[in-house]
Amino acid sequence: MAPPVRTSLRHVFRFIQKFNSPKRSLCAGACPENKEPSGSGRVFSGIQPTGVPHLGNYLGALENWVALQNQYPSVLYSIVDLHSITQPQDPTQLRSNILDMAASLLACGIDPARAILFQQSKVSEHAELSWILGCLTSMPRLRHLPQWKMKSKQKNEGSVGLYTYPVLQAADILLYKSTHVPVGEDQVQHLELAQDLARIFNHHHGDLFPEPRALLSSTRKVKSLRDPSAKMSKSDPQTMATITITDSPDDIAFKFRRAVTDFTSEVTFDPETRPGVSNLVTIHAAVAMISVEEAVSQARGLDTGAYKKLVTEAVIQRLTPIREEIERLRSDQAHLEAVLAQGNRRARELAAPVLREVQQRVGFC
Repeated sequence: MAPPVRTSLRHVFRFIQKFNSPKRSLCAGACPENKEPSGSGRVFSGIQPTGVPHLGNYLGALENWVALQNQYPSVLYSIVDLHSITQPQDPTQLRSNILDMAASLLACGIDPARAILFQQSKVSEHAELSWILGCLTSMPRLRHLPQWKMKSKQKNEGSVGLYTYPVLQAADILLYKSTHVPVGEDQVQHLELAQDLARIFNHHHGDLFPEPRALLSSTRKVKSLRDPSAKMSKSDPQTMATITITDSPDDIAFKFRRAVTDFTSEVTFDPETRPGVSNLVTIHAAVAMISVEEAVSQARGLDTGAYKKLVTEAVIQRLTPIREEIERLRSDQAHLEAVLAQGNRRARELAAPVLREVQQRVGFC
């Protein structure tokens, strides 16, 4: 074990202030996205159990999660139910959502033999490390994170959990000494907090945590079918706006028929001036695993109405086997619970020694 760094309390406070500055951005120098070859390190990511994933979740994150299983020797994916209770949850519905999310991840291709799939709340070390890291985090640092600004305005005054959940995110990552984290662009600042806290802890208590690096998905964001200026979202009040991965072929066809486009019949890709049509092109390219240019080429000679049918067929072909597998898995609750129980055990085997080391270094034992 590396010896703890001995320093004055005044020096430590100044160091925390420096690294908790809200204007500081680590990504310019310490977050080079996908600049290094894969094959080494540990990947961690989490997803909230807030219902079945939608098409944007699948194309923007879950497909990448599946690919990472083959690229890194150690991969952990967590159903982060502790994060989900920053919003009011019905307990019965939450229990159901956890199993639904497990079924969805397995159906999308997450393999428990190659990745540890587990339920966050069953590994108590997450919450314990979060408290320790919270004591190294300033309030101004959290106040300037974009999610707090947005969600607290929506609620007029957010909860303490909503305010501090980026610290729990940092604990999720650091608890496993994760080296890589697949994130969306809207989560980069939260990853920077994890990097900061790794540096602060290491400076004060000796090197322990690696600084995690971002793995940004190359897939374009899928937009709402009814408002292409906004992301596709499970919480969208417009039911026609979002394709879930369990939608029936008829539902998918109906939603695409109602998708917002414009008054130009030709299919082109211009997200700024033709966001609705461009969103269809993005979806087509992603589900068919072709380039945007090839998708536009396949649309040559079609008006937007005919192109919607082409996109619909591609999405149905891609999602049908996933939907059928989710239905099969949902019918076997015991299997889903067994998969999570095994993942919980494996996660705790990794988390427990790290937390013990943290406890020893801060003086708890």
